Formats: sequence, C-alpha cells, structure tokens
Amino acid sequence: RRVLFRSLPTAGNPATLSGMCKRIPCAQCLFGLGKANLTMAKKAGSTKSLTVGAAPAFCASGLTKVYGEGRTAVHALRGVDMEIPKGEIVVLLGPSGSGKSTLLNILGGLDRPTEGTAHFADTCLTDMDDAALTLYRRNHVGFVFQFYNLMPSLTAEENVELVTEIARNPMDAGEALSLVGLGERRNHFPAQLSGGEQQRVAIARAVAKQPEVLFCDEPTGALDSMTGRAVLRVLRDVNDRLRTTILIITHAAATAAMADRVIRFADGGILEVTVNKTRVDPEELAW
Repeated sequence: RRVLFRSLPTAGNPATLSGMCKRIPCAQCLFGLGKANLTMAKKAGSTKSLTVGAAPAFCASGLTKVYGEGRTAVHALRGVDMEIPKGEIVVLLGPSGSGKSTLLNILGGLDRPTEGTAHFADTCLTDMDDAALTLYRRNHVGFVFQFYNLMPSLTAEENVELVTEIARNPMDAGEALSLVGLGERRNHFPAQLSGGEQQRVAIARAVAKQPEVLFCDEPTGALDSMTGRAVLRVLRDVNDRLRTTILIITHAAATAAMADRVIRFADGGILEVTVNKTRVDPEELAW
C-alpha cells in the first residue's frame, strides 16, 4: 500500500480536479494527499484540526465562479448565498450545468471561487493555500462519487485501510464496513462485489476517517432503483449514528424527501431552499 500511495495521481492544483475526480481515483480528494503537502504532512503540526464550534457547517456569501473569459465565459455560479447547519442531510437538486457540482467542489476544497467567500465552521476556505486545503480535505471531509474508484487489486477492507492509515482519528476498517452492512464481505475484491456493494465500500472508505462532512456527487447515478435506495439507507444510517453532515448532489427529485433540507439550483443560482418537517425513509422513496 505504501508503493500504491506513491503511484496514485496527485494533480498539483485543486482547481483542475473538478472534472477528473469522477473518472479516476485522485489521491488529493480521496485521501487528502497532495504534492504541495506530502512533506509538510510528516511534521508534527500538520495534523492540527480546524476549529469546529457552534457555527454552521458551511456558510457562503456571494460565491461566483466563472470559467474562461470574454464571450466564451461560462458563469457556473452567480452570487450564491447559503448556510448549511451541522448534522443535516442536505440534497442539492438541479439539472446539469446548474452549479451544484461547482458549489460542492468549492465547499470540498477542490476548487476556488472567482469571487465571494466560503466558510467551514469558523474557518474561511477561500483564504486557504493549497497545503491548508489538502489538510482540510484529509481531516474534515469525505467524498463519494458516482463511480466507486476502488483499487481492483485490493480487498474491500484494504481499500478502506488506504484512508485509515493516514487519517488522524480513524475508525477500524472492519467497523466501517460493518456500518455499511459489508462486514462479511471484507475479504472480497471489487470484481466480486455488485455495483451497490462497491458503492457501499466507497462510503465506508469515506466514513472511516470520521469526517465532519460527507460530499456525495450522484452516489446512486449508476445504480438501479432498489440498489439506489439501499445506498441512501446507508447514508441515512451514517447521519443518524455519527451525526455527519451529508451533502448529496442528484438529479433524482424523489431523493429530496429523505433530506432535512433541499436546495434547488438553476442557471448558477439558488431557486429555493425547502426545510422538510419530516424525513421519508429511503425505502419509501418513489424512484
């Protein structure tokens, strides 16, 4: 596994990762590694935590993101203001190109806004340099993508251990797999697991470092309805047991019913924010 860490792709600039992370396993987002911080991470002070007090999980003000210049410029975000309380499941709904993934990338420390500010608890993410963002991703957030990004030559347990070996306060890999209902499949390789089981391994890997926040970008997009509900049940259980703040990006409007809060996006802005009085169980969602 030490050899594997050295061979994983580590793009130098987090701003370049928004398009590549869904296609290949990137060490910077999956494990919180980065060339700018590989040396610094060995120092005693490099694992210092950010202050997480009574502030909301996230607060954004005037977030704008523009790709390109002139007449070809694409305005992915247009002055987004939002606040996300701790411990909630938040679903971000909207069509492709509406700004959901761009917002997730900024809040997850994978990209930077053109203008505006974003805070995690009391810490300003937009003031951080690349090394600080690497530590933020390593110590405080986990990522789950549409495609599982598992290492095919490693068992389910070894895939989870990729994170537990570098995390500051990890749970046992077996415990993480048991949390997602795969305790008895820990010695199976990805090729021996179904799509839903592979996604649950990916969730276990993200949860094993016990992050305050879990970012899920289309976690059920490659799954059938029954398997998708099972994956959403796992996310609900993680939220209930660990009080992890979970942000789910999806096109599936039915998913909104299981959330505490629903944020609807269109054309780079927020259309409306809805707070659900009650949450529907994932098994009851009309797919």
